[in-house]
Amino acid sequence: MIKPDLLLHPTPGGLYCPLGDFYVDPVRPVDRALVTHGHSDHARSGHGHVLATRQTLDIMAIRYGEDFCSTSQSADFGETTSINGVTVRFHPAGHVLGSAQIEIEAQGTRIVVSGDYKRGADPTCASFEPVHCDVLITEATFGLPVFHHPDPRLEIQKLLSSLQQFPDRSHLIGAYALGKAQRVISLIRRGGYEKPIYIHGSMTRLCDYYTEQGVELGELRPATTEDKKSGAFKGAVVIGTPSAFNDRWARRFEDPIAIFASGWMMVRQRAKQRGVELPLVISDHCDWPELLDTIREVGPQEVWVTHGREEALVRWCELSGIKARPLHLVGYEDEGD
Repeated sequence: MIKPDLLLHPTPGGLYCPLGDFYVDPVRPVDRALVTHGHSDHARSGHGHVLATRQTLDIMAIRYGEDFCSTSQSADFGETTSINGVTVRFHPAGHVLGSAQIEIEAQGTRIVVSGDYKRGADPTCASFEPVHCDVLITEATFGLPVFHHPDPRLEIQKLLSSLQQFPDRSHLIGAYALGKAQRVISLIRRGGYEKPIYIHGSMTRLCDYYTEQGVELGELRPATTEDKKSGAFKGAVVIGTPSAFNDRWARRFEDPIAIFASGWMMVRQRAKQRGVELPLVISDHCDWPELLDTIREVGPQEVWVTHGREEALVRWCELSGIKARPLHLVGYEDEGD
């Protein structure tokens, strides 16, 4: 076995594999990048060559244009790819459509880079699969014992109850355009809501792509000014990006109920700062118990924590007899939660 640091180590540009001469989720343009998923804090344009799942490559093309990199290669889940003698495999991460953990192995040492991931059920993407390894490189977005996420189906019931209680008010939901918006729509549909759902224009292409990939979202309509004139928004569900709440788009809705879907809605001060009337605690990341379950199930000799609340998770590992260290990677947690 070789030392893990010789196989993969942090650099200012991101996690770098010197044996394979590639980066994982680099924060600046590089010659060869392996990308875990399509969120902008992990997937950036300008790389020479990108290896990712087909869905992540498609999402990057939608967001950045077809020329987001010089060349690309798709990886199927479980498929083995060799890069300069280093074995690479992609495994489902359960974060958003196309998201993957990346397994990197050479000379008897196996490292798994989790990327962003969640363990909860989500019909809009492939479910997380634990992968045994020597070193687990994990995120810790919600890496504090206080974070225990509720069942998202119960959170959606709060929304459905509000729709019954306030049938004349628009229900304006803030959700990130990739992953969170589609998951919220899917949860609403599974809760029995069959009316059209109105979406911000920036979400249209991604929602269309999810539908093309077999994710059932029901009837979606653009939230346009014409709909305001017809009274279509009265008692309707409208989903927009967080940034859209601060522009003219949001002012077309009369007396809306401000809603935000995020794991951070557990923190009351965050909801208050955003002016959220109905917080929905729906996260696309692991909470504290799920992070611990993952480490126990994977059984690594070492845990490296990329970003988030690193210190608490590192301390838990040390108390559990597992070697651990924070990587303090910069440039992540900019999109999605």
